[in-house]
Amino acid sequence: MTKDLKLMMTRLTPLFKRRRQTRYWLSLVNQTYTPAYNFFMNVQPKDQRQRSIPLHSLINYDLADLETFIGLLRQHTQLTIEYVGFEEMRWPESNRVIQWRPRRDE
Repeated sequence: MTKDLKLMMTRLTPLFKRRRQTRYWLSLVNQTYTPAYNFFMNVQPKDQRQRSIPLHSLINYDLADLETFIGLLRQHTQLTIEYVGFEEMRWPESNRVIQWRPRRDE
């Protein structure tokens, strides 16, 4: 496990409380103005507003490294990962599209 992954998992574990009728997911945001990838934990209890909590920033702005990091992250958590700012980009190894179309608020 890399140092970034250990740090992210120590921040993620206390936030995931397994409450009933609560939706949990991760957001991965591609920041192009300051080259970095930002991870957020999103929590939304039923009939309440969504909370977005910053988890970690990856300063190494390389898609191949990000693809391996996502693979390691998926071994440790089964949370859904929402990709923001990756429209029409492809993963270098698998050549799969990361995000098909931009979200309404992008």
